Amino acid sequence: MLSQFLRSATWAPTIALSWFWGLGFFYAIHVTLTYGWLGFVAFAVPNAVGLGLFGWILGAPGRSPDKITATIQGPYAVLFLACQFLAVAITIFGFAAYAWTPVFGRETVFGLIALVLVACSIGHALPLRSIRTLHGIALIPAVCAGLVALAGVATGLGGSGVPISSFDARFYGLALPSLVGFLLGPWMDVQQWQRAVEIQRAGASVRLAYATGAILFLGLLTINALLASAAGLGEPVLSSDGLPGAYAAVAQAIARDHLTGVTVAFLIWTVVAAATTIDSFYCATRWLMMAITTRSNSPLLAFVPAALVSSPIWILLAALAAAVAASQLNLSLMYLMMPFATILVGGAACLVCETLGASRRYDPVLSYMIGLVAGLIFFTGYVAPNWLFLAMAPLIGLIGALPMIAELLGLGGEPATRLPVPADEPAVKTVVVTVSRDEAIASHGFDGQWFVMNLIPTYDDTNSVGNVYFANYVRWVGKARELFFNTCMPDFDLKATDFYVLTKTFQHDFRREAVEFEPVSVRVRIASHNRKFVTLAHEIHSEINGLLGRGEQSLMFVDTVQYRPLDIPRTIIEGFLPYWPKSSPHAASPAPGSLEVKNLSA
Repeated sequence: MLSQFLRSATWAPTIALSWFWGLGFFYAIHVTLTYGWLGFVAFAVPNAVGLGLFGWILGAPGRSPDKITATIQGPYAVLFLACQFLAVAITIFGFAAYAWTPVFGRETVFGLIALVLVACSIGHALPLRSIRTLHGIALIPAVCAGLVALAGVATGLGGSGVPISSFDARFYGLALPSLVGFLLGPWMDVQQWQRAVEIQRAGASVRLAYATGAILFLGLLTINALLASAAGLGEPVLSSDGLPGAYAAVAQAIARDHLTGVTVAFLIWTVVAAATTIDSFYCATRWLMMAITTRSNSPLLAFVPAALVSSPIWILLAALAAAVAASQLNLSLMYLMMPFATILVGGAACLVCETLGASRRYDPVLSYMIGLVAGLIFFTGYVAPNWLFLAMAPLIGLIGALPMIAELLGLGGEPATRLPVPADEPAVKTVVVTVSRDEAIASHGFDGQWFVMNLIPTYDDTNSVGNVYFANYVRWVGKARELFFNTCMPDFDLKATDFYVLTKTFQHDFRREAVEFEPVSVRVRIASHNRKFVTLAHEIHSEINGLLGRGEQSLMFVDTVQYRPLDIPRTIIEGFLPYWPKSSPHAASPAPGSLEVKNLSA
């Protein structure tokens, strides 16, 4: 039991530090100086409880974070990436504007860039278990530095102290958004999901790890609250909305005091807090994106290397741009924090419900549109201030999750299910293409997504009893396929190509017989694909007797030298792009709906 506890507790430093980013670091200072000690408690306790509850729920007996993560990574990818974008933007903006610039001036930008690059390098080079060890080591000097800074600020400045409470309408309005945002926050954070998965894989207890991590996190917040109390309010920074903020109070106090030891201690404290957020972001985002791209069937991965797609650099650059924009516009940290209590809460609530067993009814577009409305209401209530608007905002954001919440509470009836489609019948009724007999001889063209070849069997296509010989159906499908290829890729040159198209499998289900002079149409379309294989579906119809048969074939691509399997070549994607199946996320605009006939006899 003791070894289990120790093995789990070793994860506490990385859990606490990865959650102790710009929001927790600076809002703890601001809320303590603005609303007093009870204001700090109202902020810190839900924050720590939310972190602990995440681990308690996800680590319940019989619940596998690994399996849950595998099912949610794709559907909730936008939620996870948005959270990481905001976390990094808040961290870069907060530490630059509220910690280092007041102490070191504008030259801090070069040090900030260096810190970001070093932290990203750590996140790229080290697996999470090594980062856990690194965070455990870094926590010791960080806490020591924080305590040294606290002692120095208290001795050198002797701040005016913090009242027990100093509440106003804005505080009361922020109570509910803070509660909702902090309770749901860890569920949006892919860093915490990655840690939960690795903790279970390591044989430790997710519940114990997050319980100890939450307690440690609360201790880190308390150090900053004590720093704020020792520093005093100082000179509040007015943001563009005209509202004062005390986020930079500690840095201002240290800059005024000019004590080298305190400055160095504060620098260590802030650098560790920022770096452990950024390296965790890089490691977790890369982990998420690599898992998604590995399972992806997108043919676009034939154009762009998977490593480039899965790189967190794009999120980092966007976050850096957002931080610079926020600094130039003189925005308050609150506006970067606001999405966690409005825009993202619907998706996060759906994720919690799904983890607890509700069927997936997550509509991301609807959730984010409702969340944007909630964000506008929050903004209006915050500036006014209007406590009712502030309190309403997170409740409005949760509307997108109401179907899943209702199901979880037993109020929504039976979950919606799709009726199964019989395996031997098409989901959509097949349309029989009818053309005039004059045009039916050796003509071909497109009918929507289908490529259609029309023909009339003659005596040489039949067997001794007058029916079309069975092998001719296969031959006709092959002929239609070649015409399909030639129509989409008229410039294809077999002598110059660097890839071959091979038939991997072919299957046909015979339904009825055709006879000579019975007009027949052979229809071929792209049914599905992944990165390496394309499946073509085919149907053969008679103008008189309807469906004669259907089947499918699987195609693969190899290089012309060593016959190594290839991803779908770029020229194939470009040539057939208008005819990808509609279920493909990369399908182009639908092909023309009417039958375009090419008469080969002309």
